[in-house]
Amino acid sequence: MSDARVGGSRDDEVSVAICTRDGERYLPAQLDSILAGSELPAEVVVIDDTSTDGTVAILERFAETARARGIRVVLERNPAPLGVTANFERAIRATTGGIVVLCDQDDVWHPERIAVAREAYRADPELLFLHGDAVVVDGAGDADGTTLFARLEVSSHEADAVRRGDAFPVYLRRNLATGAASSFRRPLLDDALPFPAGWLHDEWLATLAAARGGLRIDDRALIDYRVHGGNQVGAAAPTLRHKISRVVDTDAERNALLAQRADELAERLAARGLPAPLVERSWRKARFERARAALPRHRWARAPRVVGWLLTGEYRALASRGSWDAVRDLLRR
Repeated sequence: MSDARVGGSRDDEVSVAICTRDGERYLPAQLDSILAGSELPAEVVVIDDTSTDGTVAILERFAETARARGIRVVLERNPAPLGVTANFERAIRATTGGIVVLCDQDDVWHPERIAVAREAYRADPELLFLHGDAVVVDGAGDADGTTLFARLEVSSHEADAVRRGDAFPVYLRRNLATGAASSFRRPLLDDALPFPAGWLHDEWLATLAAARGGLRIDDRALIDYRVHGGNQVGAAAPTLRHKISRVVDTDAERNALLAQRADELAERLAARGLPAPLVERSWRKARFERARAALPRHRWARAPRVVGWLLTGEYRALASRGSWDAVRDLLRR
């Protein structure tokens, strides 16, 4: 895979890509934590998605301080809102470093965040995408006693599969990576650009890196991940009530979207010349999700197909929650 020279590349330099939108409440703490790190980034790229509060003024003050400390700062504002994925794509395209660290507007980095990332890429030439855990905090910054991986219910089975180099089946089933705790090496953009609209930027990058065998997990929590009720994307606590609501509130549109996403993934993998078994597994995922979307309207009529998929292992291999998704398919609207 050749090096994607999107905006140029400095192989060992770290660029931070930040996207903002009406983030004035928590943004100062995030920006301060970047400047308080044991190692500073060479570059910070911020794209604001049409904020209407004081976000831009905060960013301008940060840019002045950061430049005074030798950091290159790119600060731009979208003329019209792009949304999370497209905005991050724009920010990533504007970076120039060989290592790109993703950053949300409402978290707080621990001092070693950049140092750990840089050392990981230096130590592992095959590393393309690294994501880690986080301490979950509330709006006031107080830890709630959980971690990001705990909320995502990352299992030991999934983590072991990643460690032995078999990450792609895991991430094809479901995404474990959160952009706020992720970074990647620039050559991954050869596969990833342009980002498809149906995917979030972090899960798209992670899945493609897994297909290349270049995804790693760091179990350390290197950020405080703020859950405050206004997050555009966030990890909900895995309570029984939340799980039940996911079952009863799901409809066929979700499966149709998952099928479309699997189609997009298979097409990209094929276009980039990745191994045929990975492409076929993606098509298999697409066929499975499309069949789930087409299940009969009446719940009793769904049972034969659902039981059949349980017996053939389709839920275990392709559904995000395994046999729990069989219950979802039987009970959904």
